Amino acid sequence: MKDSMYLANANGVDGTAIEHFDAAVRAFNIYRGDPVALADQAIEAAPDFAMAHILKAYLFGLATEPEATAEAKSILETVTPLAKTENEMSHIAALEALLGNNWTDAAVQLDRHNIEFPHDIVGLQAGHLMDFYRANARNLRDRVARVLPKWSEDQPGYSVVLGMYSFGLEEAGDYARAEAVGREATEREPLDCWAHHAVAHVLEMQGRAEDGIEWMASREPHWTGDDNFFKVHNWWHNALYHLDVGKSDTVIELYDARIRGDESQVALDLVDASALLWRLHMEGHDVGDRWTEVAQCWDAHADGKLYPFNDWHAVMSYLGAGREDEVSRILDQYRSAGESGGETARWAQATGLPLIQGFRAFWEGRYDDTVDILHPARYVANSFGGSHAQRDIIDWTLTEAAVRSGKSGVAEAMASERLAVKPHSPINRRFLKRATASHQAVGE
Repeated sequence: MKDSMYLANANGVDGTAIEHFDAAVRAFNIYRGDPVALADQAIEAAPDFAMAHILKAYLFGLATEPEATAEAKSILETVTPLAKTENEMSHIAALEALLGNNWTDAAVQLDRHNIEFPHDIVGLQAGHLMDFYRANARNLRDRVARVLPKWSEDQPGYSVVLGMYSFGLEEAGDYARAEAVGREATEREPLDCWAHHAVAHVLEMQGRAEDGIEWMASREPHWTGDDNFFKVHNWWHNALYHLDVGKSDTVIELYDARIRGDESQVALDLVDASALLWRLHMEGHDVGDRWTEVAQCWDAHADGKLYPFNDWHAVMSYLGAGREDEVSRILDQYRSAGESGGETARWAQATGLPLIQGFRAFWEGRYDDTVDILHPARYVANSFGGSHAQRDIIDWTLTEAAVRSGKSGVAEAMASERLAVKPHSPINRRFLKRATASHQAVGE
């Protein structure tokens, strides 16, 4: 994907390096292939090619994994003296904030960057991912809206920008436009699994599980390739649809064959695994020793320092695997973190702490405590990490705890809230039926 701005910034860089860099950017854009290897090839051909180093730093820095973050910091040290242009130095400022655990500062820096350099798709996508990781629905939409008028339909990368815009619209609740834009993006670029996943989110949030199953099946060749970084997450969406229509056996098959078939060590994939096992557990399914495998993989990532959203999902698997000591370790780290921990330390204390405490209370059967902890926590849960679909596990756990605790009024209210959004969901209907039965039993 050639972009005149990158070419202008690559003074003295030969055509071979540019070709490798363009390929790396495209791989990043559609989450296919190996953008790191391609960036390395660009750097090998032109060691002083600052944008190639910058792209690689983002790839590692946005992984939300301790080892990858350490690598990103090393890359930043290398590229800082190489950055000469205003565009490159702006990227350096964003990376410094990101790697200092100050996601909002980094995202705001890229707000300004995107306005100044609207066709810098690396900066746009990096900012979009930062908005996702800090759960800023408004900026997921508006970051792209601010630059979209500067793009034309015949410009390389236009479909990718549409895919990002679709996801932003979905997270902002504009489902009709999100679906239309997302479908257009996938028609323009069938391999764009981010655009595909944006439509999947629309169908999930609207409770259109059957449509979701059809959507995934109709485009399966486009999002299931071995070189597709996002395939596990899209399989997770597919599993959620099947869970919603009561096909739990299919969900377990998908978990074993698709979600954990390769035993991925990637944090994003581990989040999906933990969250799906937790949902299956709440639905009354014995998932056996599956918890143990996921918990062991989390050991490399759940440090209690880098990204609380990951830690919270690691805790689900630690609880399932009977590793209470790891849960205590993370909670102790949160409580002792000082200002030096940056923004993520504040996320940990304000949001991560009550979520972990609430989920531990649920696992231990302290359902009254779960309701008391999670009810207020859910209102601040979108201050860090993930999508609405991912954070729905909080309300799901709260509602299940209310039913089990005998708090029939709370349970009925929560079930009614969920049904208002997804009136056709068998799971939500069962919630209301169980809550109503409990209420009637109390009244007798």
